[in-house]
Amino acid sequence: MEGRLGAGSASASSGDDDNDDSWIGTGVVGANCGTSWATCVPNGSASGADACSMEVEIVQIFDDSSPGGMCKNGIAINPGVEGDSKSGLFASNDNMLLSELDSTFINDASVLSGFLWGVGSSAFQTEGAWDKDGKGPSIWDTFTHKKGKVFMNETADSSCEGYYKVKDDIQLLKELKVNHYLLSISWPRIIPTGIKKEQVNEKGIKFYNDTINSLLENKIIPIVTLYHWDLPQVLQEKYGGWQNISMISYFNDYANLCFEKFGDRVKYWITFNNPWAIAEEGYETGEHAPGLKLSGVGAYKAAHHIIKTHAKVWHSYNKTWRSKQQGMVGISLTSAWGEPVDLTSQKDIEAAERYVQFYLGWFANPIYSGDYPEVMKNYVGRKSAQQGLGTSRLPSFSVQEKSYIKGTSDFLGINHFTTRYIIEKNYSAFQGPSYHTDRDLAELVDPKWPDPGSKWLYSVPWGFRRLLNFVKTQYGNPLIYITENGVSEKLQCIQLCDEWRMDYLKGYINELLKAINDGVNVKGYTVWSLLDKFEWNKGYSERFGLYHVDFKKGNKPRYPKASVQYYKMIINANGFPNPREVKSWHQKAIETCSITNQLLAADPLTSHMEMVTEIVVPTVFTLCILISAILLMFLLRKHN
Repeated sequence: MEGRLGAGSASASSGDDDNDDSWIGTGVVGANCGTSWATCVPNGSASGADACSMEVEIVQIFDDSSPGGMCKNGIAINPGVEGDSKSGLFASNDNMLLSELDSTFINDASVLSGFLWGVGSSAFQTEGAWDKDGKGPSIWDTFTHKKGKVFMNETADSSCEGYYKVKDDIQLLKELKVNHYLLSISWPRIIPTGIKKEQVNEKGIKFYNDTINSLLENKIIPIVTLYHWDLPQVLQEKYGGWQNISMISYFNDYANLCFEKFGDRVKYWITFNNPWAIAEEGYETGEHAPGLKLSGVGAYKAAHHIIKTHAKVWHSYNKTWRSKQQGMVGISLTSAWGEPVDLTSQKDIEAAERYVQFYLGWFANPIYSGDYPEVMKNYVGRKSAQQGLGTSRLPSFSVQEKSYIKGTSDFLGINHFTTRYIIEKNYSAFQGPSYHTDRDLAELVDPKWPDPGSKWLYSVPWGFRRLLNFVKTQYGNPLIYITENGVSEKLQCIQLCDEWRMDYLKGYINELLKAINDGVNVKGYTVWSLLDKFEWNKGYSERFGLYHVDFKKGNKPRYPKASVQYYKMIINANGFPNPREVKSWHQKAIETCSITNQLLAADPLTSHMEMVTEIVVPTVFTLCILISAILLMFLLRKHN
């Protein structure tokens, strides 16, 4: 990168930008603005930006009440009117967002010729059937079965029952009229122990064969992720999981089995989804499975092995399968955007660049350039030396490994949800080794940013365009597919009229279209996610789905939210046709969800009748039989 972070996109505070970008400066903290609006805090107290703690916990200085109005009979009412500063989620910025969107619609369909619109999910989060038909346990099965690891001690044992509802869910995909569906394969479902030579589960193979065939029969392209976090538990117990270099061989065997069994029909393969979370949350903080807290060491080691594994699989496909199957192999990387708090401060600019390099560059740089980002090597190396270590805690690649890894991606999957403001924050090396303190920065948020419920996810559409332009500049404008983008809600009642999600999609897709106009090579977009599902250590407390899932019912029924209708119209128009029509989309979607809400309002009576039918009637019948048997015995005894 030359100059400041974000080259190729507009400045956040420049007053002489063209009209297309001028709105971005509204509400953004620039050189003349303070930092009292948001802060990191130690032990829950806030006193300004200098109070940041090691944990770098993001705190909002505004009302965090749940969006969407109130609940009545378990259903959200008064969901808020677009642009209404009292009840709408996008209160302060909605009019600005709409006016920006109105002036930048892409009307030329040729710009998006061949563009793929889709939705996604993952095996562990949706399938359920955790121990059925020969499936082995994963690290997430083990993790969630331990008390205190997940919100309310919830598990994904049944989740959405996706294992049994493939046809139903494909029908939902047909209703959406998506081009593709991003799904993942459960490694322990097809290789129970993770070791191919020990056992291959044919029932698991059949399940994914049937799923892929059903998608293709309905003209839906399968994009398949090989690893969405569910490592076979046996590999964790025997070898320490991604801390052990032997994972490279075991994963390569698994990948080649998938290429063999499914590759004649699957043309888009993703090796790993969000390896940042696998490494950092699984082996640094322990918030995710396998729950190891190897601070300052574990994440770097896990990531090192994951990068080598990805390269091995790419080369295996390239050598053995590509000529026959004509598919592509990529990786999906997650990154927020980091914007300098003070655009006149070189330290803040450099800190923001470090934020993105430690997040995205950690994995993308080896794949596109052959090695870790220089700034990452320098910072971790210096802190390691200060801590008295002979070598850096960040592993190094040999010359041969750099050459082997570089260029091993036919496309780059980007997962993006939110943005942070970044300032420099120096941490003493003597505080102990930590990925977070290695970066010497603090993350902040603007209290004006909409917050739907997940404490980490703020709606900041302009960060999306900047991140995509960063990828274009940094990595030579690779072929990109957006593999995750979406927003959650966190309210205990049913929210079908999800206006904030429609606004989020409108803002983020519009910024995506701007990035395409900038020349960024994006060829597909995936909403995360099709269904409400198990959200890792958050359990079922957060919901990303376009379809609401009632987890309290055994058959896990699905109900469309307003965003289903809205996204369907975006797909049909291949983007945004004109402001007036997009406004009508919003109105139609709300009308549709209101009707569904009315049906759900009557659902408690239906549920009551189901309970009577399923529980009370059989119980009474059983009691009648028992009483009759007792009376019969009594009469026979009396007769004798």
